Amino acid sequence: MLCSLRMPDDCWGESNRDSQGNLVANKTTFPSGIKALADYVHSKGLKLGIYADSGYRTCTGTMPGSIGYEEKDAMTFASWGIDYLKYDNCYNDDTRPTIRYQVMSSALKKTRRSIFFSMCEWGDMRPALWGAKVGNSWRTTDDISDSWGSMLKIADMNEVYADYAKPGGWNDPDMLEVGNGGMKYSEYVVHFSIWAISKAPLLLGCDIRNITNETMQIISNQEVIAINQDQLGVQAKKVRMEGEQMV
Repeated sequence: MLCSLRMPDDCWGESNRDSQGNLVANKTTFPSGIKALADYVHSKGLKLGIYADSGYRTCTGTMPGSIGYEEKDAMTFASWGIDYLKYDNCYNDDTRPTIRYQVMSSALKKTRRSIFFSMCEWGDMRPALWGAKVGNSWRTTDDISDSWGSMLKIADMNEVYADYAKPGGWNDPDMLEVGNGGMKYSEYVVHFSIWAISKAPLLLGCDIRNITNETMQIISNQEVIAINQDQLGVQAKKVRMEGEQMV
């Protein structure tokens, strides 16, 4: 999905629903609304994603969650022309994610619009084992941070579930930190390459308005992207370790 998707994360909406119970775009950030944004994005040949949460509030606490409003919110997203939904796990009611995520999955299917369902459950309930029946990708880990150590830890955690990835259902080790400044150029090359061979969604987490030439060189490498996007869809995994060296 690299270069084809744009997505506002948490905080895109108002703090409360409208009088009909609908989610509402932040009037300052998106004065024309999300539908107008989607129309514009689609006119450029791109897709638009959006963020929601399976609990009572989103993770920042600034927006309403979708619990109890799954069908209403799914229909809202479909009517706006949304192509991708990142569905988080904060402020939930302690029911199992296997239940809460299935509710939204069913609601999305009822809209009859093709919406990629990205389950951000942080890997708590090992979603790789059940996610393919519910969504299109599932977070296998907790949140990544912009450091070499965090990136390696996340990569190792994600690799455990390599056998569960296949076309239509992917392991998600969280967004790419490439371009955020916390690692060296060579480390970002490794980061992008590992995510690519892991068949992970290649979602940039940096401010694309400030991308440097070095960052652009990494994220626009067509050979690496081709490996990520190959039709076979087999996730790479470690086959040998020699001390601290891994193959």
